[in-house]
Amino acid sequence: MVKKLKAMADKKNAGNGLFDSALASSVKESAKEIWLAGMGAFAKAQAEGKQVFEALVKEGVSLQKKTQGAAEERFSEVQSKMTSMADDVTAKAGKQWDKLESIFEERTAKAMKKLGVPSSKDVQALSDRIDALSAKVESRAKSAAKTASAKVGAAKKSATAKKAPAKRAPRKTAA
Repeated sequence: MVKKLKAMADKKNAGNGLFDSALASSVKESAKEIWLAGMGAFAKAQAEGKQVFEALVKEGVSLQKKTQGAAEERFSEVQSKMTSMADDVTAKAGKQWDKLESIFEERTAKAMKKLGVPSSKDVQALSDRIDALSAKVESRAKSAAKTASAKVGAAKKSATAKKAPAKRAPRKTAA
């Protein structure tokens, strides 16, 4: 039986050899075509590579300009919104600051009034009153001075009219 199997295997191997050589030849031919196609693609890529590269660079520049323009537009929008929000916050803070300031002034005024410290209105009223009184005192002083100078002038006239010139006493000389 072993001999029979060997004989059958030998027959099969003999038939396969023919088939194997045709298959091997077909594979070799396909591999050769694939190799030649690769070589042709490589040669074409080398020839057209510079043109393709420049076209890709142009497309990249165009795309960059578009994206940069869009980014700047978005940035402008965001900047505008942030400026608007900052203005709103500043206005609200200013209102709150004014409110706080008025509350502080009111409470300070109440505390000073309780302590008996005169307000700026009180001081201004006193200053105005002092100015008015000073003006009255000056006008009365001027009128009193006029009256006094008139009386002095009349008294001088009557005194000079009554007085006679005084005689001098003779001097003693040492002899």
